[in-house]
Amino acid sequence: MPIFQLNETIIFPNPNQAEPDGLLAFGGDLNPLRLLEAYNNGIFPWFSDNEPILWWSPNPRFVLFPEKLNISKSMKSLINQNKFKVTYNQCFEQVISNCKKAERNGQSDTWITSDMQNAYIQLHKMGIAHSVEVWENKQLVGGLYGIQLHQIFCGESMFSLKNNASKYGFISFVEKFKSNGGKLIDCQVYTAHLESLGAEEISRNNFLELLYQYK
Repeated sequence: MPIFQLNETIIFPNPNQAEPDGLLAFGGDLNPLRLLEAYNNGIFPWFSDNEPILWWSPNPRFVLFPEKLNISKSMKSLINQNKFKVTYNQCFEQVISNCKKAERNGQSDTWITSDMQNAYIQLHKMGIAHSVEVWENKQLVGGLYGIQLHQIFCGESMFSLKNNASKYGFISFVEKFKSNGGKLIDCQVYTAHLESLGAEEISRNNFLELLYQYK
């Protein structure tokens, strides 16, 4: 299938026209309205500084149903000890900055470019992007951020400066999200870390059906 080139018009091709690896289109910009249109259609940007803006809709899609959250005995023990304090939307810019700097296995650079960082800060100011902060002794030691689409949360990135800090924040967020009527967390692509927490792969078609139902 062809890889579509976007222009100034905020329109995306059908996600089912993506390449086998999930690549759907390139070009366009990171205007908040374009980003919101992308997420509303199961599409997200993912690229490095030396690449054009690349837009993806992978198949299968990696997701977490909140009711399937898996909490290990060791994490339950930390939660019972109130090991960390968790807050929401208190310092979004610090969270995304730490996610940008985080070292990740198999990656020599970050996909959170300066333009991406600025775009998501704009989305946060619009009340669309949200952050979770994890604190230890008033120090920010972990967190995550993503896009909220009503009953769906599209996770973008997380970081951890202390063992289990990001996992602790994620578990706390999922439980809060579920209690507020949240139905699905989009994890985008497979990671062993999130699989251990209960995330699973579903087909793109299934994901899009749930997206259109819950967004």
